Amino acid sequence: MTPPRRRLAVAAATLTLAVLTTACGALGQAVDCNTAASEASKIASEWSTAVTSNATDTKAIGKASEEAAGKTKELAGKYDGEVAAALNELAAGFETLEKGDLSSVSEFTGKIGTFQSKITAACS
Repeated sequence: MTPPRRRLAVAAATLTLAVLTTACGALGQAVDCNTAASEASKIASEWSTAVTSNATDTKAIGKASEEAAGKTKELAGKYDGEVAAALNELAAGFETLEKGDLSSVSEFTGKIGTFQSKITAACS
């Protein structure tokens, strides 16, 4: 794996770990949080796969980022409060990559852990 691909894989794994370790209070909130975290992880994983397979294609990266932002915004629309805010921040992160800037991809993957923490915190 090349270093950018390795960072993407680590970022996707980190977000997936958030799904597995999310602890929510009430049962209803737990179901909502787990669903939100699981869907966000799926979106990030799909994005990571698309970006990794087209690591030098700026148009493909932009398209994958645009799609991920749209899916994440749609998901955020199903929730309110801190969960929605955390998902909207993730969507905004994807939006910053819509121009396909390779240096931004690297920077964004470093922030995946921050988004994971915010989703986890929103669920506790």
